Amino acid sequence: MPAWFYILRLQSTRLYSGSSHSLEKRIKGHFAGRACRTTKIDPPIALVYSEEFASYKEAFRREQQVKRWSRAKKEALIIGELVRLKKLAKRKRS
Repeated sequence: MPAWFYILRLQSTRLYSGSSHSLEKRIKGHFAGRACRTTKIDPPIALVYSEEFASYKEAFRREQQVKRWSRAKKEALIIGELVRLKKLAKRKRS
């Protein structure tokens, strides 16, 4: 059963990441203020990114990975700047 990882841009300009079995149903819930506390308080203005996976487990893993990223890396992913994303992904050496 397919599943989705997605990123929403909220009114505060924050980014919200999530995963779901049904992207359309979950996004409608976010926009209606029913999906979670975060988007009820800070409503979404747009779905800015999504990826489809073969299973929910894979989508959830991707969500957990991206949640640890900096905002700069998330923005690079959203706009498809893969070169910049790779550059930001390199660890800084002391």
